[in-house]
Amino acid sequence: MPELRKDPIVGRWVIIATERAKRPHDYHPEERLLGAGGVCPFCPGHEGKTPPEILAYRPSEGPGARRDAPGWSLRVFPNRYPALMIEGGLDREGEGLYDRMNGIGAHEVIVETPAHDKHLADLSENEIESVVTAYRDRVADLKRDLRFRYVMIFKNHRAAAGATVQHSHSQLIALPTVPKNVADEMQGALAYYQFKERCVFCDMVAQERRDRRRVVYENAAFLVVEPYAPKFPFETWILPRQHRAAFEDCPRPEFAALADALGVALRKLRRALDDPPYNFILHSAPFGERDSPSYHWHVEIMPTLTRVAGFEWGSGFYINPTPPEEAAAFLRELEE
Repeated sequence: MPELRKDPIVGRWVIIATERAKRPHDYHPEERLLGAGGVCPFCPGHEGKTPPEILAYRPSEGPGARRDAPGWSLRVFPNRYPALMIEGGLDREGEGLYDRMNGIGAHEVIVETPAHDKHLADLSENEIESVVTAYRDRVADLKRDLRFRYVMIFKNHRAAAGATVQHSHSQLIALPTVPKNVADEMQGALAYYQFKERCVFCDMVAQERRDRRRVVYENAAFLVVEPYAPKFPFETWILPRQHRAAFEDCPRPEFAALADALGVALRKLRRALDDPPYNFILHSAPFGERDSPSYHWHVEIMPTLTRVAGFEWGSGFYINPTPPEEAAAFLRELEE
């Protein structure tokens, strides 16, 4: 059973993931991704190599459609090596000054396309819309479990960004506690709101739309920008133009616009940086904070171009050699 342990100094929770147990000699660089040049467990016809599906979209849902069989356009299933386990109770307890609980949660894989050689940036707007719809569907289902307080949705593209399977996929982890990074972001947004009685993200959208120097792309519902103080070169955010705290409350008609903005951002980054490794993370309000007037859901995309080293780990500062204004100008000029 995995454990969640709380750092008593900064309040950060750590997952001790026993299901992914490694010994010291197991830590070595990944030389190749699973499914590269061999049998891919995520490809159609190999459904038996994954746990049973939780959700799948199939063009035909008639009598001939079968679960855990080919014919799907998108498929979701539990991670075979989960960071957290779905079964059991939290069993919170103290050990002296330390706090722990059982590692209860959900860890799922979203296979974005049946095509092994396609990445998310290659998919059509309709296909990307199916991906973000699956995110929404899974969050809506998991939030009914009263043990969970947050769902983190993320994607690791290429081995240098943490991917272990070549086939394009993203993941979600449902947590019984709010991650410290999310709590800090919520607290910062709340402090701004209490001082100015406005949402900091809404103010950011308004200022960037006026200024335009850091805007990469805009459609009717979303703004793609290089943030003013990015941690990493070419860090790119996708911000809804209308205020909503929770991603799952995004109206269904806006999902096409989100798919458009995400596709444009990923294709521009791929062309600008020669298909870089990247992580993207969907930031949303914790369950119970969906009506927050101070928080605003958004997507952050971070290409893996620099290393986080001793100064960054020790200080919390990040050194970024590329001004966001230059990055935005370069991306704007690129064709997709």
